[in-house]
Amino acid sequence: MMENKRKDPTNLSPKQGDELMKTLKTRFEAYMDRHEGLDWAAVQAKLEENPKKLWSLNEMERTGGEPDVVRYAESTGEFVFVDCAKQSPQGHRRLCYDEEAWESREANKPEGGALEMAEEMGINLLTESDYRELQKLGVFDTTTSSWLVTPAKIRDLG
Repeated sequence: MMENKRKDPTNLSPKQGDELMKTLKTRFEAYMDRHEGLDWAAVQAKLEENPKKLWSLNEMERTGGEPDVVRYAESTGEFVFVDCAKQSPQGHRRLCYDEEAWESREANKPEGGALEMAEEMGINLLTESDYRELQKLGVFDTTTSSWLVTPAKIRDLG
């Protein structure tokens, strides 16, 4: 059975938080076309209010991701971050979809499941529509594949 490695989502040191914020700001400024009309100061203020979100973004960075703001969700009042790495990061590969798929493997079991990894990181997999929106912002996944939420009726087909 896969082990749940969820960490305390408030354990970033001040130095880690500062370094992450600097990385996120640099990326934000380098790719303004991904989030036209958004202001970094507003993004930073929201992140500083929520250590759990900052921790999740740090987990994305730690595993090779490149989270960046892609929009502001009026309905939730939150900025939406997506992993904008050009290819799926090494730390996100060698995974199956979920624990059920992992359990069904008899040999050459992957390191874990994408759904469980996302849960441990406090993030969600992209839906198909989210992924299509991401593709409008740049060229991604040309040599790798990202895991997307797969509806149960599709999974039931095998």
